[in-house]
Amino acid sequence: MGDKKINTDYDEDQMRLFTLAVLNDLQALELMLDSGQIEENVRRIGAEQEMFLVDSSMHPAPLAMKIIDDAKDGRLTTEIGLFNLEANLTPREFNGNCLRLMEDELNETLDIVRKSAANFGGGVVLAGILPTIQQSDLTIANITPNPRYHEINRIVTELHGDNRVIHIKGLDELQLTLQNTYIEFCNTSLQVHLQVGISDFVRYYNWAQAISGPVLASAVNSPFLLNHRLWHETRLAVFRQSTDTRSLTHKQRNQKPRVNFGDRWVENSILEVLREDAIRFRILLTQAVEENSMQVLADGGIPSLSAWRLHNGTIWRWNRPCYGVVNGKPGLRIEARFLPAGPTVADEMANSAFFLGLMTELPEEFGDISEHMTFDDARNNFYNAARYGLNGQIKGLDGQSRRVGRIILEELLPRARKGLTRAGIDEVDSKRLLDIIEERVTQEKSGAQWMLDSYAAMDKRAKPNVRLRSLTAAMKAHQEQSNEAAHTWELAEIPPDLEWVDNYKTVEQFMAVDLYTVRSDDIIDLAASLMHWKHVRHVPVEDDAGRLIGIVSHRDLIELMANGKCLATKPIVIRDVMKTDLITVMPETPTLEALEIMRENRIGCLPVVKDKRLVGLITAYDFLTVSAKLFEEKLTSLI
Repeated sequence: MGDKKINTDYDEDQMRLFTLAVLNDLQALELMLDSGQIEENVRRIGAEQEMFLVDSSMHPAPLAMKIIDDAKDGRLTTEIGLFNLEANLTPREFNGNCLRLMEDELNETLDIVRKSAANFGGGVVLAGILPTIQQSDLTIANITPNPRYHEINRIVTELHGDNRVIHIKGLDELQLTLQNTYIEFCNTSLQVHLQVGISDFVRYYNWAQAISGPVLASAVNSPFLLNHRLWHETRLAVFRQSTDTRSLTHKQRNQKPRVNFGDRWVENSILEVLREDAIRFRILLTQAVEENSMQVLADGGIPSLSAWRLHNGTIWRWNRPCYGVVNGKPGLRIEARFLPAGPTVADEMANSAFFLGLMTELPEEFGDISEHMTFDDARNNFYNAARYGLNGQIKGLDGQSRRVGRIILEELLPRARKGLTRAGIDEVDSKRLLDIIEERVTQEKSGAQWMLDSYAAMDKRAKPNVRLRSLTAAMKAHQEQSNEAAHTWELAEIPPDLEWVDNYKTVEQFMAVDLYTVRSDDIIDLAASLMHWKHVRHVPVEDDAGRLIGIVSHRDLIELMANGKCLATKPIVIRDVMKTDLITVMPETPTLEALEIMRENRIGCLPVVKDKRLVGLITAYDFLTVSAKLFEEKLTSLI
């Protein structure tokens, strides 16, 4: 959980003092490491559960502040988006029934949030990315009203300089140009923490890097973003690009982004990572310096290292070193940030057990990972897993590429079972959770694959937002009713009694986005052929930058024929025919308002424009279904 108390009004002198405090904290940590003050012989686990808040139509609901105030549970805290929430779980010693207790606490906190959300007409969904998020949800209105979040957005946007380009390729291809970081609202995760003694820390941290690829491959749960099918764990690409502070010059110099996997094994001390981050990445947030950590040490106390921790909280390594004080003793832990939220608590706990079992066994069996695998292979494994999930290949410890499922089942899962036994985890819990991984991988049915398969099996005539809402509703129902692992689920279907009105509140939810357009310099014959071949009656005219400049309609062609202009010997150019006095709407325009605009102006086509660029199109034909459903719902309400 990030520190929410930050300065937003500071000068260069205050920034220098805070920078000095960060360096002072690192010096104090070095002394604590050298003098053996870091807790050594205790293994602890903990977790941070992030979640989405949704309304009755499965769309994001900005209820976080209301729920926190209503629930009055100290474990709940905000995230950057108002439709996100985080629960911080109790740290526990890693032995006995700790996994069962963590699972019980997860279910308990989710039930608390669900009950509170229901008071405001909302609910909870666990997913790496909520399938129903629309671009209109990514606005300043949905940022949590806390200085930390506004300041991060402001500074990251300023440092980046140019417009932020989000470009992700998968089954589909998504490219956005943004002027802020709000697309970060799309991500939620389960962040697992493992406290490790300092004598083991480097070895264990490197192994956390090495196993992240196969563990992630089995856990992927984020295949959709803004109606596009992208990576199996698209969340990784979104987070990296949404918080990138690098200018074009920095990218050309191959500087690392703030969200990164790293670029080499740690050799001697975790201070290698912490010093690298301190000098590599500019400080984003400051706060009042309330302690001199070196002086606290000199006085026999335990420093909080609050300045460095605030800075460390703005550098998002997928495996991040963290410091904390538990029961009056300072300790170091590894925060695994790469696991997505969901599909169920049972799935999340299985992912956690797989990670923790491997973390306990592999360092003891194999020793130094650098003797068995190159760092480049570990990093490639990680991003291959994010892209392809269980469909991909990774390199094993022998350097040979194989299907990731084969490596998990034959090499890693048996060792994870040994690791949990080595840690003294109750056998019943170990077997139940790791059996979920075995069955999921054997069936090649991750949460992401279930979503993709469900979407593909639905009626292709249904609008994408109807299919994605049905998908999200099925996820929510499974999570609430049974908590059975996702590999046991039947594919999601579109309910026959779906309340369609909720799916058409704004034009963004049903506008056509895969558009055929022409340029003003094209000949009219091209537009006529397009209309004939694709059975459309309106063709937008745009310039090379995607700005809408006109419309050519089927009626325009009829008028050409009636006036005999089609017999001209010289080709007719579209600019001489197109209508330029256009009526347009924005993506967030209410559907009923758009329908009224079309009726009053007697037009059959309404371009949807954002920042002067064409983003979609709705026609009278689109409204036939919408109008029928709206009328049907209205009639039903009157009976």
